[in-house]
Amino acid sequence: MKVYAFAGLSALLLAGCGQSGEPAAPPSEAPSAAAAPEVPVMGREMRILALGDSLFAGYGVKPGESYPARLEAALRSRGINARIANAGVSGDTTADGLERLTFTLNSQTQPPDLVIISLGGNDMLRGLPPEQTRANLDAILTELGRRKVKVLLMGMLAPPNLGTDYRGKFDAIYPALAEKHGASLVPFFLKALIDKPDLVQQDHIHPTARGIEEIVAATVYAAEGELVEGT
Repeated sequence: MKVYAFAGLSALLLAGCGQSGEPAAPPSEAPSAAAAPEVPVMGREMRILALGDSLFAGYGVKPGESYPARLEAALRSRGINARIANAGVSGDTTADGLERLTFTLNSQTQPPDLVIISLGGNDMLRGLPPEQTRANLDAILTELGRRKVKVLLMGMLAPPNLGTDYRGKFDAIYPALAEKHGASLVPFFLKALIDKPDLVQQDHIHPTARGIEEIVAATVYAAEGELVEGT
């Protein structure tokens, strides 16, 4: 297991993931960045699937400002020939993600080189049992392992108001499953938003376009590491 750790967690952001979900559709290709890349893009095209909730879907921002779109642009600026399919659906729980996993994977024109997963925030906000969240994510990772697809898991952390028992069970899900399945882990996906209310929308849940850029800056090296290692 490779852990892309962040230092200095001063507080926990209540990480929410969306309004009520809409019917899932085949993932769309994230648009490429308009700006010229800083480094010439080289090598074969690396396909990434971003499986998640509204944090990937881009709730409240323009389509080209979603996390997958900006991550693709950031990777390409580093010379990596990345193409990301955005399979983020607002409101999705881990059960929803598991339910549409096979359809999403089979709808790709070719198997992905990497799947990035951000699911579980809605489970937490709805107070669903952590055991259920763990079981669903376990099943998702098991299927990706069966297909021999590399995984980068974006971890979530429960806020203090949910209680120490819930926090202990929920927070342990992501590192435990990453270790079990040999997946790489970003311990807290939204760490870049901590103590920065100007980077969060008025709903106090979703990042602004600038907030997304900060998250990308804090996590792009994790995706880059997985892709470079796989070349």
